[in-house]
Amino acid sequence: MLQTLSDWFWWDRLWFPENLTWSDFKDHDEQVYARVSHLYVTLPCGVGFILIRYVFERFVALPFAKSLSIKNRARLQATPNAVLEKFFSTQSKIPSQAKINGLAKKCSWSVRQVERWFRRRRNQDRPSLVKKFQEACWRFVFYILAFIGGFAALYDKPWFYNTQLMWDAYPKQYLLPSQYWYYIIELSFYWSLLFSVAFDVRRKDFKEQIIHHLSAIVLLSFSWCANYIRVGTLVMIVHDASDVFLESAKMMLYAGFSHLANIQFTFFTLVFLVSRLIYFPFWIIHCTWVYPVNIYPPFFGYYFFNVMLVILQILNLYWAYLILRMVAKLMFSDIKHDERSDEDEEDLSDNSEDDNMNSLGSGKHLNNFHTH
Repeated sequence: MLQTLSDWFWWDRLWFPENLTWSDFKDHDEQVYARVSHLYVTLPCGVGFILIRYVFERFVALPFAKSLSIKNRARLQATPNAVLEKFFSTQSKIPSQAKINGLAKKCSWSVRQVERWFRRRRNQDRPSLVKKFQEACWRFVFYILAFIGGFAALYDKPWFYNTQLMWDAYPKQYLLPSQYWYYIIELSFYWSLLFSVAFDVRRKDFKEQIIHHLSAIVLLSFSWCANYIRVGTLVMIVHDASDVFLESAKMMLYAGFSHLANIQFTFFTLVFLVSRLIYFPFWIIHCTWVYPVNIYPPFFGYYFFNVMLVILQILNLYWAYLILRMVAKLMFSDIKHDERSDEDEEDLSDNSEDDNMNSLGSGKHLNNFHTH
């Protein structure tokens, strides 16, 4: 059974145009083709990225945050209550009004006390300002290095300037060392994002981020195996370009430099719109849809790869909507919120002692838009 599934999965017609098989891609004279086995190393490298990130955030990002006087806001702790904690952990973190009324009776508390307990308890699970800064700092360093590395790997390639040239000699295109390292590093990073999603800063578009990470991994892996590597390198550098400005904008926002954050966010918006809503669909996707059929008849890999690119573009359109909504707010005030991140909820004060609380500031931050 497993052998049958394996034979079907690696069937030549799924991966290559007609009249080509896996046996046609044999290395010779120091010229090698991309191999599936090359990607195995990305899994342990993904774990390695998590370890590197831990060291970086603790010994680089954290001291940097302290040097900028970034401090966590004080959060009032929820009063220990076994009944409410069990409901919070097993049923819902945001109970309906009917549930709140029932819990109030069960605990012999007022409805207002139960509502306050859930607000404080949710705030306890939200990432601190320093943690957000550490994550943004780590991603900024990776994206800027990845972008520089990607540019170094592509600047002297003719298909970087004329996308039609990506299909010269396709699919029997040899693997270049720069392409190998660019792919391995990027794919390993996306594995690390997927592995660490449970303890990363939680955002409102959590499901979209999961789809994003999985799409990126599938897209890169498939493009590697089907020898769409030239296209893959362009997709990666296009999506890395805007993330550099985004992460730097978030760092400045967390450090309290809202004016500089607004400037960086403006650059991010411009680069995002040009790279992802203009260049990506009208150059890269157009190139993958139109030119290959002039060389070979369409096959499964052709359709699958283009569908993955379209899914990626749909995510880009969704994030563009969030960005433009933030731009509209920026026209009237400084950026202070993230369209995707949960913010600390404030307790409303009244005349009772329990309700005299310090308001918690917004813990939101700018969006993280990337395809990795």
